[in-house]
Amino acid sequence: MAVASLLAMTLMRAVTFLIFGDDSLVAGPVFALGFRFDARVVAAVLLPLLVLGRVPFLDPFRGNFGRRLWQTLLGTLAGGLILLYVTDFLHYRYLHQRLNASALGFLADASISARMVWESYPVVWLTLLMLAAIVAAVFTVRWLHGWAGQVSPPSSSRGRIAWWVATFLVGVVAIYGRVSQYPLRWSDAFELRSEAGAHLALNPVESFTSSLSFRSTGFELPQVRAHYARMSGYLGVAAPDPERLVFERRVGPTGGAIPARPPNIVLVLGESFSGYKSSMWGNPLDTTPFFRGLTEQGVFFDNCFTPHFGTARGVWALLTGIPDVTLVRTASRNPAMVDQHTIVDEFTGYEKLYFLGGSTSWANIRGLLTNNIRGLRLYEEDSYDAPRVDVWGISDKSLLLAADQVLRRETKPFFAIIQTAGNHRPYTIPAEDVGPFQPLDLPAKAVRQHGFESLEELNAFRYTDFAFAQYFAAARQSAYFENTIFVFLGDHGIGGDAGELFPPAWTRNHLTRYHVPLLFYAPGRLQPRRIHSVASMVDVLPTLAGLAGIPYRYSGFGRDLLAREEIDRGASNTAFIIDHNDRTLGVVRMPYYGVRHLSGGQHDMVWADFAAPAGDAPAPATAAEYQAWADAFYETARYLLLNNPKPDDRGSAVIAQSRGP
Repeated sequence: MAVASLLAMTLMRAVTFLIFGDDSLVAGPVFALGFRFDARVVAAVLLPLLVLGRVPFLDPFRGNFGRRLWQTLLGTLAGGLILLYVTDFLHYRYLHQRLNASALGFLADASISARMVWESYPVVWLTLLMLAAIVAAVFTVRWLHGWAGQVSPPSSSRGRIAWWVATFLVGVVAIYGRVSQYPLRWSDAFELRSEAGAHLALNPVESFTSSLSFRSTGFELPQVRAHYARMSGYLGVAAPDPERLVFERRVGPTGGAIPARPPNIVLVLGESFSGYKSSMWGNPLDTTPFFRGLTEQGVFFDNCFTPHFGTARGVWALLTGIPDVTLVRTASRNPAMVDQHTIVDEFTGYEKLYFLGGSTSWANIRGLLTNNIRGLRLYEEDSYDAPRVDVWGISDKSLLLAADQVLRRETKPFFAIIQTAGNHRPYTIPAEDVGPFQPLDLPAKAVRQHGFESLEELNAFRYTDFAFAQYFAAARQSAYFENTIFVFLGDHGIGGDAGELFPPAWTRNHLTRYHVPLLFYAPGRLQPRRIHSVASMVDVLPTLAGLAGIPYRYSGFGRDLLAREEIDRGASNTAFIIDHNDRTLGVVRMPYYGVRHLSGGQHDMVWADFAAPAGDAPAPATAAEYQAWADAFYETARYLLLNNPKPDDRGSAVIAQSRGP
């Protein structure tokens, strides 16, 4: 049974290797380490059978009860393993990550997740194949049991005991993973010095169970205080207090006075708006020509990063200014974190509107929005006349045009957020737009060569640009257009090979997952320029408040990017990044991206030279500095997620001091 299981698991790894591997991977070390992870799983399942089988009535060869019990149990486990591997395969195809505990967040929105899977994958065929594989596994278990029952055991009791002890010891060693002081850990996969190789060496059982330990959502006050001086200085806290842990700042209007005619705000949050896939960095497919033209007419930050991967986490960080560092479920799903202050609420006298083509019940985003933005008008899938096109609701074009119609009727200044979703599986292009949009038809090799996994993904990315163009054509005819600041930002990037568009370190260290366009567009108000300083998603709202001349209170991590350009040309700007799948912390701070693993207290620093292809590691003192910044952001974020309440009626934030881990 052990041999058959190991052969099956190795075969599944080989299939994954053939489909997702590349020429840079060396198969030998990947499969050797993978075999050890597989042996651990097999031994963990079969060792109890070896031990409990010594009990007479549980012996699988001496009676019907034991035989039926173990056949049923092993058949069930084999079926569960097949289901887990199929889920892992789809998860890896979607996120380029092995299945891990963060996937539990999808269960909180089971109906939406199920619909996305149904519309993206051949569910019926997959189900039939899984059922066939499970039936085959059950019959294999029964056949192996019958075959084993015919094998003659050692004739002497001493021989049987020796065989039992030897098998038991082999199982223990397999579970421990090595013959040394420390056991085999999931993080050992990353010793292969290849992210792709590490993920292929792991199996879904190892990846999933090991990530369950990274679930804490509390904080440690000593750690927060240890980093307080660094963070309060970076954020510009006027009166630092390490005992009370004050992070609130009060920022006055730019120029010292609130403008007589407050500008409108339209913030477009683009689904998976990844930098290297777009036209602004020279992708030969020229996927976003319209948006590239907009960036040449506005203030464009070309080194902007999101703190994490995932739309729900992106919405959270944008609105609160605090990275979602919860390690399994998203912060928006945590009732203890639902009370949050956002700068959007500081735009007094403004109408606040939020437009989404689908439902905000996904990831409990509705709770984050309605609980923290006073007077918010929420527009969802049932608010529009346009037809639904897939699980994510109406098309991006229909969403943007519907938002334009609502904004035309506004008589007060407004702050509107429009969240697109079309650049997401199942990558639906509405039939009504196929003619005007004109999807491309390119060879698969050309599509993959320029950063896209499929022709469907490429055309969905291009359709987003088409939708932006349609929106601007309509908005330019409106009365609100001339007095509006438009902001465009990606909710996250997409991991992949950036080719020669960026230094190799960007692909190797997955900066493509977080690198997104950030554009402030307001003709007549902003002089066009392209800024290379580091920017983060959390900086967007403070910058917007500065542009609009809005005074505000704030406890998040963001800073006014344009104000920093005046002070130090953005040299001190820092973008914090947490990878929930790889469990790493990092910061982008010119000229480097430094990242460390969140594993057993280890500080295994990996470096990506931000500016040059060479990727040389900085001096040790610099490495320690980057590590300190990463830890400071992480520990402070853990604290602020539970201590960023809306200001009370007296106008000051009430900060809880007693919550602990």
